[in-house]
Amino acid sequence: MTKILIVGGGYAGLYTARGLERLLGEAEAEITIVDPLSYMTYLPFLPEVAAGSIEPRHAVVPLRRHLSRTRVVQAKVTNVDHATKVATIQPELGEPTAMAYDVIVMTAGSVSRTFPIPGVADEAIGMKTIEEAAAVRDRLISNFAKAAALPAGPERDRLLTVVVVGGGFAGIETIAELRDFATHLLSRFPEIAFEDVAFHLVEAMGRIMPEVSASTADWVVEDLRKRGVDVHLETQLQSALDGVCELSTGERFGSDLIIWTAGVMANPVVRATDLPLDDRGRITALATLQVARDGVVVPDAWTAGDVSAVPDKSKTPGPGGFCVPNAQHAVRQAKLLAKNIVAVLRGDAPREYIHDNEGAVAGLGLWNGVFQKGNIAIKGPLAWLAHRGYHGLAMPMWERKIRVFTGWWNNFWLGRDIAELSDREVPRQAFETFASRPKPKVDA
Repeated sequence: MTKILIVGGGYAGLYTARGLERLLGEAEAEITIVDPLSYMTYLPFLPEVAAGSIEPRHAVVPLRRHLSRTRVVQAKVTNVDHATKVATIQPELGEPTAMAYDVIVMTAGSVSRTFPIPGVADEAIGMKTIEEAAAVRDRLISNFAKAAALPAGPERDRLLTVVVVGGGFAGIETIAELRDFATHLLSRFPEIAFEDVAFHLVEAMGRIMPEVSASTADWVVEDLRKRGVDVHLETQLQSALDGVCELSTGERFGSDLIIWTAGVMANPVVRATDLPLDDRGRITALATLQVARDGVVVPDAWTAGDVSAVPDKSKTPGPGGFCVPNAQHAVRQAKLLAKNIVAVLRGDAPREYIHDNEGAVAGLGLWNGVFQKGNIAIKGPLAWLAHRGYHGLAMPMWERKIRVFTGWWNNFWLGRDIAELSDREVPRQAFETFASRPKPKVDA
C-alpha cells in the first residue's frame, strides 16, 4: 500500500486525512498523521474561549475520534529527508524512530511570530492555542478577585490592566471580547469600578484589520474607544520587562496580562527538512498544492495551510500574490489536496486551488460585530449573528457544532460561567500541602 505521512493535525491536516479516508480504499493507502497534540484547534473561537463564551474543550476536535482509518501518532517530526523518504519521529517518551513513507503532506501550520523585545518572551502570552485562551480567561478572573481585595495603588492597577499587542483580526477580537467580559465581571465585583479597569491595544501600523476597508476599521477603533479601550496606533511596544510596558510614544504602565497577537510564521519544523522554502520560511508550492522548487514539482510532496506559500489565483490575491494564512484557505486547500493526491496516485492530473474570499467577519463581544465583503459592510448585532452563524457552522464535525451551539444557548439563559480554575496548572499542590510524610529516621 502507498504510505502517506501527514505532518501536522490542524485544519489542513485533519481535512486532508478525512478526504483521503473517503476517497481511498482500505487496500490503497496507509495514512498516518503526526502531531504533538491529539486534537485540532478551531482558532477563530479562541477569543470567545478567553471571554468565557465557549467551553475550551468544545473548540477542539479530537483526531482519534474523527479519523477512523488514519493512524494518529502523538509526537514531533524532527527531520524529514525527502530524498530518501524518511522522517524522524520523536515521541514525548522514548527514543526517536525513523518512519518511511511514499507520499508526504506538510500541513504543520503556524506559530506566533515575535520580535526580540525585552520582557516579551518572559511576560507575554499568545493567543494561538486553546491552552493560552483558557489561561487568559482564568488570569483575568483571578486578577479581578485579587484586585478586589487590595486598596487603590500600583499593584491593583497592574492587575486590572490588560494589554493586547497587534491590531489584526486576532488582536481586535481578543481585546473586544475581553473588554466585554471584563464589563460583565464588574457586576460580580462591586469593589471594582469601570474606570479602574484599563485596556490597551498597541498596533505598529496606522490602522487595524487590513482585511476590511479603512472606514470599517475606523468604526471599530471608535467603537473600542467608546467601550474604554485605549487604542495606540503607529505605536510599538519597546519593552515589557517585569510586566512594565514601555511604548514608543513614551507611555509606561504595568500589566499582569500582556497578550501577543502581532502575526504568525510558518512552523519551524519545516526548517528541518530538505524541502524548498521561501524567504519567510514557508514551503514553496504550485497552485495544485504540490511542493515545487523553482517552479518544478518535487515528486510525492504536498503542502497546504499556513506553512505553505501557495499562489493566490483569485480575483483579489493576498500580499505578494500568495494565499493569506487563515482558516478559509486551510480548509478549502485541504479538501482539494486530498482529491489531488488521489488523482496523481491514479494517474490523473491535479487541479489548481482557486478560491475567492468570502468576506471577513469578526465578533466584538456579545451582540456586537463587524462584517465586510467587497463594499458591503455590516456592523453591530447583525454582524455578530453572522459571525456566530458562520463560525458555528464552519466548526468541524457535527458533534462539535452541537456542543458549541448548545453552549451558546445555555449562556443566553444562564449567563457566562465565571468560575476560574487556574490552580489546575498545579493540581497536586493541595494534596502535597496536607499529605503525611514519613518521619526522618533517627540515628542509633
